[in-house]
Amino acid sequence: MIPVFKTVGAGLLACTLLAVPALAQDDALAERITDYMDFATYEQGIIRPAQLDQQVFEAATFVDTRSAEQYEAGHIPGALHIEWREVPGRLDELPESGMVILYCNTGSLSAQATFAARLIGRENVLVMQGGITGWQQDAAYTPE
Repeated sequence: MIPVFKTVGAGLLACTLLAVPALAQDDALAERITDYMDFATYEQGIIRPAQLDQQVFEAATFVDTRSAEQYEAGHIPGALHIEWREVPGRLDELPESGMVILYCNTGSLSAQATFAARLIGRENVLVMQGGITGWQQDAAYTPE
């Protein structure tokens, strides 16, 4: 049985190694990333909890990008749940206009999801710097 796993593993490794050069040669993608990075301001795509007053809170769509277990344990009221790795494939579930704020525990995983969404063209998607931890500590508004 082990030789089968070695054969399958070798086959998967070979396919992966063959696919990497094709991905690396995607000049259009590399150009889009470079353009985004060249023209993005330092705070572009970011919102801080202290900026979340009642008006912003009520106008925004919040997306919790943590695991299902973390979401169930507690989340920002009204937040949708889409795990961070699923965001690019589920953008159609998010409003195309208005502010969409992604968050995780601290902002690192949701930042990756936000970056991917913005590269795909969703400029209304922001990451909440500091995540839910920052929101709990520093939010300008929290619903009762």
